[in-house]
Amino acid sequence: DYRAVDPAVGTWSDVEAVCENFTLMFDIVLNHISQQSDWFQKFRQGDPQYLDFFIEVTPEMDLSSVVRPRSLPLFHEFETSAGPKKIWTTFSRDQVDLNYGNPQVLCAMLEVLLHYVEHGARIIRLDAVAFLWKTPGTTCLHLKQTHQIIKFYRDVLSIVAPHVILLTETNVSHKENISYFGDGDEAHMVYQFSLPSLLADALIQEDVRPLRRWLLSVDAPLSGTTFFNFTASHDGIGISPLKGLVHQERIEALITATEKSGGRISFRRAPDGNDVPY
Repeated sequence: DYRAVDPAVGTWSDVEAVCENFTLMFDIVLNHISQQSDWFQKFRQGDPQYLDFFIEVTPEMDLSSVVRPRSLPLFHEFETSAGPKKIWTTFSRDQVDLNYGNPQVLCAMLEVLLHYVEHGARIIRLDAVAFLWKTPGTTCLHLKQTHQIIKFYRDVLSIVAPHVILLTETNVSHKENISYFGDGDEAHMVYQFSLPSLLADALIQEDVRPLRRWLLSVDAPLSGTTFFNFTASHDGIGISPLKGLVHQERIEALITATEKSGGRISFRRAPDGNDVPY
């Protein structure tokens, strides 16, 4: 439930109390929702209001070009009141993708966004936002409709809460990443995804030249925008933003060093069906 606080840790009043002394970032999970959510359970039960909240995968859909961030299946089968249905699940069976082709979903998630603002959010992180819009026959990544949705949410916030900052989380190459600044009308901040992997590479190789070259190549962000610099996240350190910045051998060395030191590697499924480090 997007609107609930786990009773084991407190209430919205507790969150608001924290806001009195700290600046809080809220994470809005735009792309998907728990299969245990009320929305998805009502979909399975045949509630007319929720029948178009999720994406049913049908045989005629061309999904061959869809970019996969995981090595798990792109869709999973669920029992519904109308029989079994295959539903789009970009990340896992537990995380069911929302259908932004339905305006009711767009508006419902806007209400969640404003709910977070109402309870003190200063920064709102748009989780997995690059995957938001689905068009079979495409990569379903960075589609123009996704950018339009971010602009829409930015426009609303500029009217009702201009102090709130939107931060996009897009674990991709630098050029793709900064596309979420738009023309200064999308995200206020983007994660600097190349930085963590280049730092790790520099430490392991004892060679800062790739990091320095990249730093010198990064243009100043647009007026009113900035980078969100970080060294690792709950997802670890992404490999994709390192490609093109160092040779493949150094990427392999980073993976090897991670495994030798007890770290783990997650994988994504490439278009050719192979699983590659992510």
